[in-house]
Amino acid sequence: MDPAAPHLTLAAPLDGLLDLLAGLVDVTGWLLAHWYLLALLVAGCWGLAEWVVRRLAMKASAERMALELVPARHFDPGLEEIFRRGVQLARASTSMPWWAPRRTKAVQIRLRADGSSPLRYRIEGPAGGERLLSITPFGPAVTVKKALPVADKPRTHVVRAEFILRGKPTAPLRDVPLDPDPLQPLVDAVSDLRAGLGDLAELRLDIQRAPKWTLRARRVQLMSDARRRERREAQRAARWLRQDAGGVEDSLSWQLQQLIGSKSAGAGGGRRLVMPPVPRRVDPAQALGKLADDDHLVRVQLLVMCASDTEGRAEARLGQLQAALDVFGSGSRWAMRGWHLGPWRLGADRWPSRRGFERRWELGHCQPPRPNWVRLEELTGLLKPPTRHCRLPLLAGDLPTFQFGNPELLLQGIHAGPDGRRRLVATYARETLFEVGVGKAGGGKTERALAQAIGWAHAGGGLMFVDPHRDSWPRALPFLAHTTLAKRIALIDLGAHGPAPQVSSWNPLDMRQGQVAHEVVEATADAFASVLGWDDATAPRALTILTAALAVLVAVNEAACQAGRPEDQTTLFHVRPLLNDPAFRTTALAGVEGRLDEETRAWWRVVFPTLPPDAFAVVLNPMARLAANPVTRAFLGQAAGVYNIRAAMDSKMIVWVCPGGNGPTDRLITALLARDLLRAVRSRRDVPEARRVPFRAYFDELITLTGAAPETIASMFEDFRKYRVHVHGMTQLLARLPAPVRLSLVQNASTLASTAGSQSAIAPVTAEWGDEPGPDVVAALDRFDHYMSLTVRGRRVGPVKITGPHLDDVFAAYARPDNTAAFERAARITAGTAPLDVLATRARGQLDRVNAFLAQLALTTTADQQEKTYK
Repeated sequence: MDPAAPHLTLAAPLDGLLDLLAGLVDVTGWLLAHWYLLALLVAGCWGLAEWVVRRLAMKASAERMALELVPARHFDPGLEEIFRRGVQLARASTSMPWWAPRRTKAVQIRLRADGSSPLRYRIEGPAGGERLLSITPFGPAVTVKKALPVADKPRTHVVRAEFILRGKPTAPLRDVPLDPDPLQPLVDAVSDLRAGLGDLAELRLDIQRAPKWTLRARRVQLMSDARRRERREAQRAARWLRQDAGGVEDSLSWQLQQLIGSKSAGAGGGRRLVMPPVPRRVDPAQALGKLADDDHLVRVQLLVMCASDTEGRAEARLGQLQAALDVFGSGSRWAMRGWHLGPWRLGADRWPSRRGFERRWELGHCQPPRPNWVRLEELTGLLKPPTRHCRLPLLAGDLPTFQFGNPELLLQGIHAGPDGRRRLVATYARETLFEVGVGKAGGGKTERALAQAIGWAHAGGGLMFVDPHRDSWPRALPFLAHTTLAKRIALIDLGAHGPAPQVSSWNPLDMRQGQVAHEVVEATADAFASVLGWDDATAPRALTILTAALAVLVAVNEAACQAGRPEDQTTLFHVRPLLNDPAFRTTALAGVEGRLDEETRAWWRVVFPTLPPDAFAVVLNPMARLAANPVTRAFLGQAAGVYNIRAAMDSKMIVWVCPGGNGPTDRLITALLARDLLRAVRSRRDVPEARRVPFRAYFDELITLTGAAPETIASMFEDFRKYRVHVHGMTQLLARLPAPVRLSLVQNASTLASTAGSQSAIAPVTAEWGDEPGPDVVAALDRFDHYMSLTVRGRRVGPVKITGPHLDDVFAAYARPDNTAAFERAARITAGTAPLDVLATRARGQLDRVNAFLAQLALTTTADQQEKTYK
């Protein structure tokens, strides 16, 4: 073998390796010389990959769904319920096709305020997660419904912002308590939003499961940083320890100690050995903080947009929201991304961030510039809608603004918004069925009712205002004194004031309008029974006697009206001659025998003769009291009275009734009027519901009125809604009202209001609100201020603080003080008033006219019977 062969064998691979290295050097040189080609290739590959990912992301985003969560007023979830909701959101974020990019695998919480509601709460996410998200752990306290797409009109001024987590990355956000609601700062930030100015504020929180590989890399980095810090701390401690030890050894005292010690010990001293501190073991839980565990760790993205048509309002709104998010700050906090350069802010509103912001905003992509890792417990305040502990502002969409002359609105008072702006608020007339106002005397109950009644009257509505003390009439008169109302107003004043008093007239037994006879008898008898405390157990005979007597008198009146002689009708005062005067009784029974049912005729023939004379005293005593009072004698003693509440309702009249006081006789008059109102309203059943004219009855001093007719007033609050008649009651104390009235009031009240008063008096009202506000808060109200709950669009609004309207302020433009005298005369003319002495004289002579009519009626009846017998 050739000795050079081994050298040749080794040289060949070496030459090949050298050639390879030379080639690599050449390629590297070429690449360095043509680096731009490599950059273009890499950029092209990245761009192609990004284009594909974006196309897939857009396709996945097109399949998203939206749900809106509407909480009930009593919504009060616990921490566990909220946490479970967060787990649902995190799980739903992965309900995407396998090909969907990570940026689309997110669930978005949208908090939006645009004037239609204080804060709308929406959930948007993958369509595959709809079934999972539709059933919430909140139960029936939250209504989940499919949300329609939101179409925003363009606003002139728009600002955008992205919030990222700043501070220690392992530190949690602040643990915000649930009471008050963590959403309260955000709600307060949008409380003065004005839809009329185009204001809009929206916050979007995207929740996405944290990518594990990124999280692992972050943990490795955090642990390395922790170990490096610990080594630096150990080195620093060792350095300081050596420095301290060297300083001690160089001191004179230490040298003396060493010299003395060495002589006594007989040995030489030496320098002290210093042991440097060993770096402590890094605790992963302490170093990683909230990133230590994978469970319930999510990545979030927080985007905010504010808009307005008025310059400066959007920027101010963004500042308010930024301050609201500061509430969640602790070791970690929400901070606005970007930089401030003097008056300019470089952020989501500027290039190059704006385009990416708008893409993420429109498509719902979650691509935060920083990891923004949080645990679900940190997001407790944002994982649920507003709770009962959240104080929601009252927006124009919640309670409409009152418009003068609009018959669809009913004035309620003045509301001051969070920005101090005051506006007249109203409820819808068709929904305001019954109202109850409670509070101390002089607190503003009557003033508010008068303002409401005046506004309703000027809008063309009909009403009846019953005031036992008459104070309301002179107060309202200047604001009603318009020629357009002159023909619709009627004043029924039983106070008989002045040197020449005038009184209207009313016959409860009047049959000119074709009333049903038994209904008139029942209404009148029930009125007497309610005032006098009669019932079937305590006074059965009195009820029977009065009912039988009224049946005869009503039958006489039917005959008189059919004969065209309504001026010859009987009145309540003819009960006495019917029971005490045999001649009158015989003539009356003979004249109407054919109009009475067999049972009534048998009672008069068989039972009446067996009754002792003292049996009639219980019936005749109230009649005697009525007859002894010249005002009530004149008012009730006319055959053809003018007062007709059924006609007033159907013709939209404004009827002011002042019974005159609260004595026994006044209570009897009030009971008769109330029972007649109940009968008249129920008689509207003969009119189709769509044609029933709305009518409102205002009862001031309910304690006085219900003392006369408790069951009647209770029936009004229970039945009148069916006939489109609505009752407004005012009282100082709910506890003073009879139980049936109190229960009916509270049960059916569309509006429940309270002014200031004693806490014990207000407590029954605040109890209906769940003591929010409590009696102590309501008791401290200023004069004319109310807390009230209202019904708008079928939902309860409030209790909210409302200032009662003052007539001199709200209706100042309607005041006509110069027309009051003429207007009151017109009101009395419409009510058919006449001098008191004239009506009293006519009432005393009514018995003679009735006797003459009955005599003629008896002759006619006898002739008819003879003719029938002859035939």
